[in-house]
Amino acid sequence: MGRQVPAVARALDILELFLTDGETLAAPDVVRRLGLPRTTVHELLTTLAARHYLVPAPEQPGRFRLGVRTYQLGSRYAEQLDLAAEGLQVAREVAEVCDETVHVALLEDADVIYIAKVDSTHAVRMVSATGRRLPAHCTAVGKMLLASLTPAELDRRIDGRELVAMTPDSITAHDALRAALAEIRERGVAVEHRESNPDVSCVAAPVRDGAGRVVAALSVSAPVIRWSEERERELVELAAKGAADLSVRLGHRGAR
Repeated sequence: MGRQVPAVARALDILELFLTDGETLAAPDVVRRLGLPRTTVHELLTTLAARHYLVPAPEQPGRFRLGVRTYQLGSRYAEQLDLAAEGLQVAREVAEVCDETVHVALLEDADVIYIAKVDSTHAVRMVSATGRRLPAHCTAVGKMLLASLTPAELDRRIDGRELVAMTPDSITAHDALRAALAEIRERGVAVEHRESNPDVSCVAAPVRDGAGRVVAALSVSAPVIRWSEERERELVELAAKGAADLSVRLGHRGAR
């Protein structure tokens, strides 16, 4: 690896100020935030504006906002993202820590579809497959995704639909499901005990895209023989961190 170029690093520092410091910035703002000489700041702002990374803010003399080039770069980055591939990478990282089965799933109508999976190395483990489809109300990932819907969208997906049981512990009453989803929204993570598999418990956390929308959920599943209140707390924290890491990969800010 070669050495970093200070001028490039300073230009990137200026661009990154727009991630946290508002829609427009003036040269004095940059000087104050970064501690750079005024002459250097003016030269960098002029260069960034000339290359369309910044543009003068309308009706705000001396202030700049992000230019079209930053949007073009961001759009190209978004086009290259593959949720399944990114999810698989993060799932591997999570599984390496806990050695339990990790899934990433999407919501389709009132079901979940698993798009990424990493197995536990334990002899006793959850059996599943990428591409498998399950009723959302029976799974931690599904309930997490249902809890993230607007009230109108949730109504559209579950009203009039029979809540089929996968185990004796599955939720089959609409009132009970709505109460569970309200609790999940309050807590920010979902926990499921033996609702989709009589021998497995699971936790899940939401994955957000660059616009802040919940687009998937990441779960950690373990056999009940390895489950305890302490283990649940550990896996909740790990699932939340994994989901936040995946969200960051998808362009979400403030996910951590």
